[in-house]
Amino acid sequence: MSDPDPHIPTDPEGLSTLESRLQQAIRDNAGRFRWLGIALVVVGVLAILFPLVASVAAKLMIGWVFLVAGALVLWHAFQARDWQPAILSGLIGVLHLAVGVYLAFFPLTGLIGLTVLVALVFALQGAGEIALGWQHRPGHGNEGPGWVWMGLSGAVSLVLAAMLLAGLPGTALWAIGLLLGINLLTSGVSFLALASMGGRM
Repeated sequence: MSDPDPHIPTDPEGLSTLESRLQQAIRDNAGRFRWLGIALVVVGVLAILFPLVASVAAKLMIGWVFLVAGALVLWHAFQARDWQPAILSGLIGVLHLAVGVYLAFFPLTGLIGLTVLVALVFALQGAGEIALGWQHRPGHGNEGPGWVWMGLSGAVSLVLAAMLLAGLPGTALWAIGLLLGINLLTSGVSFLALASMGGRM
């Protein structure tokens, strides 16, 4: 058995001290959390109202990330060309550049590919959640209702994946932007709630 991490307090007094430090940090940064929450809510609402613009913007950002990463990997492979795996590293850099060009310079085509990727992620997530729910059904390690909710969440993910794929290419025009907007909106609300909690501490 491994020894406990010395940086993590195990006694009640140490846990109380850690909790008080967290509360103090929340109080000290409540204003920053509030402004960050407001900004995220505004951007999230705009993304929901204008999903195509948000989808294209998100795709361009991801594309440029791949372009920069590919350029760095290629530069490293060229600098270390005497290193045996340099050719493989260079091929990885070229792949990054190809994906970056595909996403950054082909608006609708890139959106379709990105939507397919999101649908596949939803499908894998849904299958995994259903499998976990089935493994933890009553009589197999869990007597509570949690396995039902896990299975329902997986089923919803599978339905979303099917809807995204069945609606192509139309869903590519709004899906990424809408999902991004919902994510930003919920994150903003979370930061606002954290700021509000810090003001009451």
